[in-house]
Amino acid sequence: MTNPLLENSELPLFSHIKAEHIEPAIEQLLNNARASVEQLLAANNVYTWENLIAPLDEAEDRINKAWSPVSHMNSVVNNDELRDAYNACLPKLSAYSTEMGQHKGLFNAYESIAGSDDYEQLEPAQKKVIQNALRGFRLSGIDLNQDKQARFKQISLELSQLSSKYEENLLDATNAWQKLIIKKSDLAGLPDSALQQAKQAAEQEGMKGWLLSLQFPSYIAVMTYADDRQLRADMYKAFSTRASELGVNSDWDNTDIMEKTIALRHEKAQLLGFKNYAELSLATKMADSTRQVTDFLEELAEKSLPQARKDLAELVEFAQQQYGIAKLHAWDTGYYSEKMRQHAYDLSQEEVKQYFPASRVIQGLFDVVAKLYGLNISELKDVDTWHKDVRFFQIKDKAGELRGKFYIDLYARPKKRGGAWMDDCVGRRKMGVSIQIPVAFLTCNFTPPAGNAPALLTHDEVLTLFHEFGHGLQHMLTKVDYLGVSGINGVEWDAVELPSQFMENWCWEKEGLALISGHYQTGEALPEALFNKMLAAKNFQAGMIMVRQLEFSLFDFKMHQDYTPEHGAKIYQQLNAIREKVSVMIPPDFNRFAHSFAHIFAGGYAAGYYSYKWAEVLSSDAYSLFEENGIFDQKTGEKFLTHILEAGGSADAMELFVKFRGREPKIDALLRHSGIAA
Repeated sequence: MTNPLLENSELPLFSHIKAEHIEPAIEQLLNNARASVEQLLAANNVYTWENLIAPLDEAEDRINKAWSPVSHMNSVVNNDELRDAYNACLPKLSAYSTEMGQHKGLFNAYESIAGSDDYEQLEPAQKKVIQNALRGFRLSGIDLNQDKQARFKQISLELSQLSSKYEENLLDATNAWQKLIIKKSDLAGLPDSALQQAKQAAEQEGMKGWLLSLQFPSYIAVMTYADDRQLRADMYKAFSTRASELGVNSDWDNTDIMEKTIALRHEKAQLLGFKNYAELSLATKMADSTRQVTDFLEELAEKSLPQARKDLAELVEFAQQQYGIAKLHAWDTGYYSEKMRQHAYDLSQEEVKQYFPASRVIQGLFDVVAKLYGLNISELKDVDTWHKDVRFFQIKDKAGELRGKFYIDLYARPKKRGGAWMDDCVGRRKMGVSIQIPVAFLTCNFTPPAGNAPALLTHDEVLTLFHEFGHGLQHMLTKVDYLGVSGINGVEWDAVELPSQFMENWCWEKEGLALISGHYQTGEALPEALFNKMLAAKNFQAGMIMVRQLEFSLFDFKMHQDYTPEHGAKIYQQLNAIREKVSVMIPPDFNRFAHSFAHIFAGGYAAGYYSYKWAEVLSSDAYSLFEENGIFDQKTGEKFLTHILEAGGSADAMELFVKFRGREPKIDALLRHSGIAA
């Protein structure tokens, strides 16, 4: 084998990929793609789908299939060599992308196809690919003069590098902090599972005692259960100042990166003729205008704030009356909320976990989609992966046709980026007479198994798994054969969370829970009494949760909308102004939330974080049809499969939603599901 990234293998050859393979492979594939473009343009006078777009798709697909495992490994098994190789490729990929977006000959060829007689004979999905491509050329600066195009190219390159550096700083800052606890009594309140995990973490580092870290399972266990208030305060400060000037190492301070990022995004938007980056962001989204987005968020805030204030007042009163706490701090809310939940509903998250062993939840998830869509999911062994914990599965539909495959990497570990996500490994496309089967990465950061006990998931983690699998289903079940709009490609960003949030609903239904739960020792079904408590507590502090999400959404959107070069990003001024309007629990002055807000500084959510709430309206309203017809009603499932999951980005999201629901979305179901009266 020469270079595993250049092998045209069906799946990535993870165990063979070394850092030294990365740069040569990406360089060769980019040069091949450039040469293909010039050859295709020179070889034809009249351009068609077959003689231009199909072969270009082939070249793009080769790049994607090489870069996808590299990018993925950089996120899940990060090391210095891999990181250096990854970063060395970013400028090359950015330059290629801008070059193609500003290629006049290519643009003219696409325009000629769009204006030809043959265009009307194309499938709707093919037309959508061409429309999106023409829009993409304009958003890459095709209409700019040479100087402005050069500046656009420079900005795109810098933004790509800043995003990568932001994420690296956050990963390094998260990994750097540890706290070894020698006396078990200092961890009073922590459940056995969390203690076992901390003990195992210490043993793995050759230490005696209990090792705490800022990996999310460790952090959240302390914030929710640790009786030691000072320990919670210390951990809260470490977590909320990561990658900032107040963090453990100033080398990882994201301050300048954030300022530069917002400034460059603004400049890019203005080059393209938009007032600000928020406007540019909406060019590829469902929302029509910045006003529509801010009105939507502010209306939700107005409806949610009374409930949020009531939630906080009840928590403060509870902490005062039951525990004599005079003032509630940010590091107290999780702890006393859990105490209050136990007190009000006699519901302990630790008790709930016993009924959600990871293996049962995964099988139950497969059973849910089998009942909804007739899918059959089975595990494939002996597949090359990047870590021993990774498992691999295939999906067949009720006709026995192979529809997709996916890797699943469930547990938190050092050198792995935090959070949960679905990513595209291989996209569906037509290849002559055959179809390339889509492959997905599903990544989470759950608490790993400790000792002889299996991994037990909190109900929140169960929701997360269903959420990411919803994204995966849209990627894998697509029936669109053209790469640009198959799966999640080409789906408006503010509609992309619809299938993921939609899947979460089955985690709250008795019939759904019967499939995904069973006591890890006895297999006993989730008791009726416990289910009723979970249901009663479902919307516990829903108002506070809602306004917290609205705080993030408004901060992100307004920071991009209101930016001026004279005053800079004013990041924390902007955040504090939003908090004064919509927050009920104001964090301490040292909190540096924005320094770890990777969604908008290193993910794809810049001026788009509102998408979570926007898509929640869609998903709640979509699910309300199942509530009307039965949560496993196969006709309704078939409809959702056809119009949402299989259609990908082949038509506008609103058009597809209306085909499924019979009308445009309404906000009522979201407010009802959140326990907030309309």
